[in-house]
Amino acid sequence: MAVAAVGALLVLLPLVGMVARVNWPQFIPLITSESSLTALGLSLRTAAASTVLCVLFGVPLALVLARGDFPGKRLLRSFVLLPLVLPPVVGGIALLYAFGRQGLLGRSLEIAGIQIAFSTTAVVLAQTFVAMPFLVVSLEGALRSAGSRYEAVAATLGARPTTVLRRVTLPLVLPGLAAGAVLSFARSLGEFGATLTFAGSLQGVTRTLPLEIYLQRETDADAAVALSLLLVVVAVVVVGLSYRGPGPAGSGNRTTRSAGQAERASA
Repeated sequence: MAVAAVGALLVLLPLVGMVARVNWPQFIPLITSESSLTALGLSLRTAAASTVLCVLFGVPLALVLARGDFPGKRLLRSFVLLPLVLPPVVGGIALLYAFGRQGLLGRSLEIAGIQIAFSTTAVVLAQTFVAMPFLVVSLEGALRSAGSRYEAVAATLGARPTTVLRRVTLPLVLPGLAAGAVLSFARSLGEFGATLTFAGSLQGVTRTLPLEIYLQRETDADAAVALSLLLVVVAVVVVGLSYRGPGPAGSGNRTTRSAGQAERASA
């Protein structure tokens, strides 16, 4: 308990210090300024878009890693999870040399009249790059914990693979998928390094809330602290939602429902 308390203090003390530094009489005006609201709105929109991309591409990746068996699987997992340990600035540079004007795909896109770098699209790509591993890790763990026995039953009854995926697999791991999506959204919302390197900081276009905080820190410390607290509150709410769910009884109900779905999947 003592060691756990020290660990908790390492997380809580900086937050307490920030809260103590907030200029409370001016808090509302500071977080409702035009630049702040613009940055917050852009952050929410891009984080939502990147979360959709994370689900779209992360679900197949998690299924392949959890259910597949092929040479190079460990290497694939290492590359998929690389953004978890890669410095965000390095990720931004990698994206820049892939999709920038002089990048691998950037030249072809430029000829086609498509410019990604230093645009809102670049923000979404940067957020997706750093956030997708959170969804893959959560969903792959849920898939491994759930096992494949219900999928095998459904396949034995004659259900097609797409039907098994839709009627058995996804309902069974839905809590893990939801948690991964929420964590991806939270990570996208707080992304800074890759966004700044790949997308720049153009107000209303690429300047998300973390970038606005960074710029305000140089000119208006009170605004930076107020916006930081706002981002912390949003992040706490979002992360808290990822851990909401039914208790053991609810888990049992999900297992029972999944067994029934496996039997009905061939219908």
